Amino acid sequence: MTATVRLDTNLEEKLNNLSHRLHKKKSDVIRDAISFYYSNIENTKKNRMLNAVNKVKDSDKKEYESFEGTLSDGI
Repeated sequence: MTATVRLDTNLEEKLNNLSHRLHKKKSDVIRDAISFYYSNIENTKKNRMLNAVNKVKDSDKKEYESFEGTLSDGI
């Protein structure tokens, strides 16, 4: 697939600098950037889901401990 991307002067300079510094074609730098961005988004999504699961686990643990304490008190 071929894609056309319009860059402002600042981004064009950054792309040129990266291309020269990494000794890669501009298209390779762009492909690498897209792959990196995609991976970063996926990792962020996974981390947010894991954090949510851990919050639920902690909340459930506190609720369980409170319930066990109530049972121990002889309700």
